[in-house]
Amino acid sequence: MRLETTLSENQESFVSIASVTQPMTFIARTTDVEPGCALQVNLGGRPPLALVRLDNEFFVINDTCTHGEASLSDGEIVNGDIECPFHSGCFDIRTGAVTAFPCAKALTVYPVKVEDDQVFAALDAGTCADTPV
Repeated sequence: MRLETTLSENQESFVSIASVTQPMTFIARTTDVEPGCALQVNLGGRPPLALVRLDNEFFVINDTCTHGEASLSDGEIVNGDIECPFHSGCFDIRTGAVTAFPCAKALTVYPVKVEDDQVFAALDAGTCADTPV
């Protein structure tokens, strides 16, 4: 779920309504991931996440494909979708919705806050296009 990623010249950060009440976890620096790329992020005690950068928008999604045990951060990013490197199933990066077979279950996406050059996510507030998580 992308809540806000575009900042005006006068804004240093944006805190979404959802993130105000949720603890935010540091994910990575904005410079750690190039536009049009994904970065696998491993935080202790949870499955891997992917930080995806589309131009200057940042998204945090589960990194493991729901169809197989592939790392989506190793997949291609095309037109706002991320493609699984195993079977070419695709997901919408912004919503987690499935956009190409053989995948059938959506990904969990997390509210994001960008502050200065740091990306944070509310990992307890993830949602799934199929059902709330």
